[in-house]
Order: sequence, then structure tokens, then C-alpha cells
Amino acid sequence: MIKNKTVVNQSLTINYYLLICVSFFFLLLSSMSLKAQEDTLVKNHDEKAEEKAFDPGTFIFEHIGDAYEWHIATFGKTHVSMPLPVIVYSKEKGLNIFISSKFHHGHEAYNGFYIDEDPKSANKGKIVETLSNGQVVRPFDISLTKNVLSLLISVALLLFLFITMANTYKKNPGKAPKGLQSMLELLVIFVRDDIAKASIQKNHEKYLPYLLTVFSFIFLNNLLGLIPFFPGGANLTGNIAVTVSLAVFTFVITTFVGNKNYWTHMVNAPGVPWWLKFPIPLMPFVEIMGMFTKPFVLAVRLFANITAGHIIALVFYSLIFIFGSMNIYAGYGISVISILFTVFMMFLELLVAFIQAYVFTLLSALYFGLATEEHEHKEQHQQH
Repeated sequence: MIKNKTVVNQSLTINYYLLICVSFFFLLLSSMSLKAQEDTLVKNHDEKAEEKAFDPGTFIFEHIGDAYEWHIATFGKTHVSMPLPVIVYSKEKGLNIFISSKFHHGHEAYNGFYIDEDPKSANKGKIVETLSNGQVVRPFDISLTKNVLSLLISVALLLFLFITMANTYKKNPGKAPKGLQSMLELLVIFVRDDIAKASIQKNHEKYLPYLLTVFSFIFLNNLLGLIPFFPGGANLTGNIAVTVSLAVFTFVITTFVGNKNYWTHMVNAPGVPWWLKFPIPLMPFVEIMGMFTKPFVLAVRLFANITAGHIIALVFYSLIFIFGSMNIYAGYGISVISILFTVFMMFLELLVAFIQAYVFTLLSALYFGLATEEHEHKEQHQQH
């Protein structure tokens, strides 16, 4: 027994060291990339200032938004990017499949399609086409964008990690985990014991696969978003469409697993004074509205926190251009402060990456627990 406890303690110690090493690795890569980009940007400041005045808003939202190509790096005036497949369906031209490099970074049109660069347009950054009657419309667009590719990469990485982990357990039954398997086991046990088991009273194993998947997906993509070069840098969990999709899954599961006790409290609200239910069903209305506001809050919280972190880092980064436009030496001076603040933000973002994955998963588990809570358990809980 003592020996097993020692092995567990050693395993946990190794896990913590691995987490610390991975964190510093992310920070080192980020700071090195930021410094290299800062040198390039300041060096070419005079040339760019002549072409176009720097717009911080455009700069920030272009970096946190989706795109039809994946920007890798910039060397002087040369932009290295990965073109992605464009798949659009037009009423006049039918199905069109081509590579986004045909747009030449958004400066040219191809086969009547082009990327709308008008800042006042509702379709800014999206592919539009001009019909034969001169009307500008959006075609049906299912292109493989930067965020879609990032999603596929993260899913492939998760499948590789957990399938490898499962195969290792099958080959070495009863043996203590090692290396990456040890770190992944720490996350699995954390989600099982501190989230699923603590929040769901009955049959928590039934919901563990979903909770573990959501936690791993959010946590991994939060970390990938902190790496400013391929295959990182995409703001996937800061995309409202992604967070809404995750929240919808939680909403659907909560709705379908809700037992009789859950729906009775939702419609009848026992214990609430009758004058709050008749003649105007105020409390049932509030409870039913809560069904929809809970997943909405889940989606907005994750989206807002991740996007805010990226925006703050980019604001510090934009100070280099803003001060540099006034004086080149001021640009060099503020670059040091910007890099320091950005690295500090990276430390915070590492913590936020874990916290946001934890909060989303924990609230999902709590919703499942409330939907499946038995009446007897609730009475005992109130008595205690």
C-alpha cells in the first residue's frame, strides 16, 4: 500500500514538472516569435507608413478573425501563407472549387468571386460575387477556412493522443503510466473525480465521455491559440460559432436526460407562492427562459474570455506601430514594454486556458446533475 502511494506521488510530481515545462515552452516560443515579428515590423515601418496609415482596429480584428488562408510569416514585403480550398456554390455558376491563392491575398477576383474588403460592408472578409444584373451577393460558402483547418488539426491531435493512451493501457495493464500518458491520466482523473462525480449524483460515468471530450477540446485549442505560428495561432475557441455549437450540445443533452422531477420543477415550480404562478405564470416563464439563457451564457463566457485575451495582447503589440508613427525611436522604446506585457499576458492566458475549459465543463456537468437529480436526494440535501 505504501509502495503504491509512493508511485502515485511520484507520478503526480512528474505530471506537475511536465506541465511547468510545457508552459515555459509555450511562453518561450511565443516570446521568440513576437520579438522576431517586432523587429520585422519596426524595420519596415517607414515603407508601410507611406503606403497606408496603421489602423489598430483592422489589425486586431484581422488577427482574431477567420480567413481563407493561413498566414505563416512575413519576410520584408514577402508574405508566406498557406492557401486553403475554397468551396462555393453560385446560383449562376454552380459549384466552384479552387485554391484561395487565386485571390492573391484578397487583392484580385477569380471567376467573378472576390473577398469583400469594404470596412462598411456586412460581408467584410467574406467571399462575394457580382451577378449578371450587377447585384453583389454571398454564395453558399463551405470553404475550408483557417478555423476549420485548426479544428480538424486539434481533433486529429486529440484522437492520436487518447487512442495512443488507450492502446498503452491495453498493452501494459496494471502498470504505472509514464510520460505523456501520465499527464493525460491526470486530466482524465481530474475531470472524472472533480467534475463529473462531484456534480452528477447518479450515473456520472454516462456523461464522462462528453465532459472529457469538451474539456480536452477547449483546453487544447486554448493552448494552440497561444502559439503565434502554424499550427497554432487560430482563434478557434474565440469564435462564437464554435462556442455556440459546444453550448448547443450541452443544451440538447440536458433537455433529453431531464427526468420527471426536473420538468415538474421547470413547469410547476413547487414551493413558490401561488401568486407568482397565477394568473400570470411568472416563475414557470423564468425557469423556461433559464433553459435557454444557460447555454447562451456558456457560449458567450468562453467566447468573450478567449477573445479578450487575444485582443489585449494585440493592443500591446499595436502600441509599437502607434508610437512608431510618431517617432521611430519611440517605437523601439515601447516595443520593449509591449513585449514584456505580452509575455505577462501569456502567463495569464495559460491559466485562463485551463480555467475556461474547467468552467465550461463544470457548468455542463452541473446542468446534467440538476436535470437528473432525484426528488429524494434533493430533500436530503435540503435537510442537511
